[in-house]
Amino acid sequence: MKSTERLGGNVFDKRAFINFILENSVVGFFDKPVKLRSGRLSHWYVDWRKVTGDVYLIDQLSEFVIEFVNDLGLRPDCFYGVPEGATKLGIITQYKYAKRQPDFTRGKYPLPMGRGKIKEHGLLKDRYFVGVPKGKVIVLEDVTTTGSSLIETISRLNEIGTKVTAAISLTDRMELREDGLDVKTAVENLGVPYHTMSTASEILSKACKYYGVKKEIICSIEEYFEKYGVTKVKLM
Repeated sequence: MKSTERLGGNVFDKRAFINFILENSVVGFFDKPVKLRSGRLSHWYVDWRKVTGDVYLIDQLSEFVIEFVNDLGLRPDCFYGVPEGATKLGIITQYKYAKRQPDFTRGKYPLPMGRGKIKEHGLLKDRYFVGVPKGKVIVLEDVTTTGSSLIETISRLNEIGTKVTAAISLTDRMELREDGLDVKTAVENLGVPYHTMSTASEILSKACKYYGVKKEIICSIEEYFEKYGVTKVKLM
C-alpha cells in the first residue's frame, strides 16, 4: 500500500498530501522554461490534471479536501470548483460530502457546475452556471499563481448574491501579482478567507530531491522566486 492511499478519517495529513503530489507527478520540471498563463517563464509547473483525470486518484484527492475543510472547522453547504481546472473536483467533493451529512435529503444540497464559456443570453445565473451554488459555498481552485481565475469566480458568485465562506487552493505557487499583492491578500480583500493545502515552499525542495533535479534548474527556480516570489525559496 502506498503511503497516500486513503484510509478514512477526519484529520488532514499535510505530509501525506505532499507525498501524494510527488508520487503522482503533480509537480514537474522543464530543462527549458515555458511561458505560464501569467506570461512568466518558469522551469517548474503544477499540473493537477494528472490526478483529476483519474477516478481512483480524484477520489483520494477529494478525501484530502474534505479532511482539510474539517480541520478548518468549516461546515459548507456547497463545494464549487473554479471552471474548468477544478470543475470535476468540485462536483465529486460536493457529492461525497453531502451524502455524509445527517440532514442529507432531497433539495438540501445543490450540485453546481460552472460554465467554461459564458452564455451570451439568459438570466445571469444561467449564463455562468449549470446548477447554481447555494448556501455557504467553498470555492475550490487547483493552482493559484496570480489568482485571477479564482477572483473572477468569487466575483461572479457575488454578483448573484451567493455567500462564499472560503476559497481553497490545492497548491499556491507563492508568487506576487503584478499589483504587488500575494493571492491570499487579493482574495481576502474581497472578504473571503483564503486557505491553501500546499505551497511552493513546502513542495519544491522535496520535489527537487525526489526527482533528482539538475543544479542549474534549481538555481533558475531560486532566481525566479527572487524576482516573483512572495518569499525567497532556498532549494539547496
